Amino acid sequence: MKLLYSSTNSPAAEPAVDTTPLPIVKPSFITGKIVVSFFVAVLLIAATATAGLTSDELSLEGAITLSIFILAIWAWVFSPLSDTYVSLAAAVALVLTGIISTDQFTASLGTNVVWLLVASVIMAQALTASGLTRRLTARLVSLARTPRQLAHLYNLALFITVYLVPSPSGRAALALPIFRAMAEAMPDRPKLVKALGILAPSTILVSAVASFIGAGAHLVTTEILVGYGLETIGFLEWMILGSGLGLLASLLVTELVFALFPSRDDAPEKLHITLADFETEGATPVRGPLSQPEKNIALILGVAIVLWCTEVWHGIDPVIVAVLGALAAGAPRFGSVKLATALKKAPWPMLIFMATTLAIGTALSESGAATWLAESIFAPISGLGRSGAAAFVLLVIALSTVAHLVIQSRSARSAVLIPLIITAAIPLGVNPVAAAFISTAAAGFCHTLTSSAKPVALFASVDGKPTYTPSDLLKLSAWLAPLHAALIAVFAFFIWPALGLPLYL
Repeated sequence: MKLLYSSTNSPAAEPAVDTTPLPIVKPSFITGKIVVSFFVAVLLIAATATAGLTSDELSLEGAITLSIFILAIWAWVFSPLSDTYVSLAAAVALVLTGIISTDQFTASLGTNVVWLLVASVIMAQALTASGLTRRLTARLVSLARTPRQLAHLYNLALFITVYLVPSPSGRAALALPIFRAMAEAMPDRPKLVKALGILAPSTILVSAVASFIGAGAHLVTTEILVGYGLETIGFLEWMILGSGLGLLASLLVTELVFALFPSRDDAPEKLHITLADFETEGATPVRGPLSQPEKNIALILGVAIVLWCTEVWHGIDPVIVAVLGALAAGAPRFGSVKLATALKKAPWPMLIFMATTLAIGTALSESGAATWLAESIFAPISGLGRSGAAAFVLLVIALSTVAHLVIQSRSARSAVLIPLIITAAIPLGVNPVAAAFISTAAAGFCHTLTSSAKPVALFASVDGKPTYTPSDLLKLSAWLAPLHAALIAVFAFFIWPALGLPLYL
C-alpha cells in the first residue's frame, strides 16, 4: 500500500469528541406568567364563544371579533411580538373570518390620519435638519440663572415642540442632545442633571395632549370617532382644549420633580450656561443669524399652522395642508431634506399599527362586540342616573390612567378603550366625543415603568450622565398619577364644557 504521508508529517490525533448531551434550552419568553395568562385568555375566549352561541345579545360575529380581540390584547401584553405584528395579524384574522371586508382592511391604511402623520413627520425631519428647534431651545435655556429657572425654561421649550414635532418619541429624540449639552455644562451639579433627566420625558408625555399631532393615539381616537359617525375634534379645537391641560400638567410635573428629587448640589446657586455649551452637541449653529434652511422651514411651519387653524374659513383639508407643507419641506433648493430620504425615515411600523387598529375598531363596532362588552363592563353604574354618568367619567379617567401598566402602546390603549367608552357613554347620557377626549388625555400618563413609553426608555440610560432608576419612576408616579387624574377631572367637569365640549348630552 502506498503511504500518503510519512511518520514525520502525519496529522495530529483528532481531539476527543464530547458526547455529553446538550441541555434542552427552554425559550426565554415562555415563562410561567405567559402560560398562566394564555390559559386565562383561552378561558375568556371559551366564555365569549359560549355567549355568542347561546345569548341573543351577542352575535356569533361579535363573539369571533371578541375572541380575536382577546388574543390580540394578550399578545400585546405578554408576547415578545411587536405591537405592529400583532395588530396586523389580528386584522387579517378578521378578514379571513368575514368580520370585515378586504376593502375595509386596505382602506384603513389610506385614512386621513395616516396621510396627516406621514406629511407631519416629513416636515418635522426638515425642522430637525435645519437646526431651528435646537437653536431656539438653546437660546431659551441659556437665559436661566437658577436651577428652578433652568427647569421651567427647559420645560417651556419642550412644551412648544408639541406643536411642531409629531409623537412624543420624536420630541424626546430632539430633547436628548439639549440634555447632553446641559449635563456637559454642569459637571458639578449631578443632582440637577438627574432632575432634568426625569423632567424631560415626564413633561413630554403629559404635554402631548396640547396638540392634535402630539401623539398617534390622538389620530386613532379621531378615526374611531369618524367610524362611529360622530363629530371629530379638529386641529384648532384640539389646541384650544388641550393646550391649557398640557401647560398646567407640565408645570405641575416641573414643580413635582423639584419637590421629590432635590436638585441642590455643592455648587453656587447661580448658573451660567452659554450658547457655546450647546455647540458641541450638534452640527448646526446656535449663534448668529438664522440660516436659509431655518428661515424656509419656519415659513413652511408658520403657514401650515395658520392654515390648520383657519380651516373653517378657507376650506382646505388639514391633510392637504400637511402634504403641501411636506412638498415644500422636500423641495429642491428650498427644503432641508430630500423627500425620498424623509419617506424612508417615516415611522411605517407605527402607521401600519394605526391602520390595523382602526380596522379592529371597525370590527368591534360593526359586529356589536363593543356594545355587548361595554354594557357588560359598565352595567353596575348604568342604573345610577346622573350620578352614574359622573361615576362613569371618573372610571374612564382611572382606567385610562392605569392602562399603561397592561398595554404599553399609547395607540393600542386608545384602540382598545375608545370603542368601549363611546358605546357605554351614550346610554349614560355622556357626550361620547367628550368621553373619548377625556380618555385620550388621561392616557398621557405613562411614567411608571421604563418600558411604559419610548421617551422614558430613551432618557433612562444616557451614557455618562446621571439619570433615573426604576424606584425614581415609581416615586414620581405615586404622586403624579392622582394629581394628573384630578387635573383631568377638573377640566372634564368644568373647563372643557366652558370651552365648547359639553360633558353631557
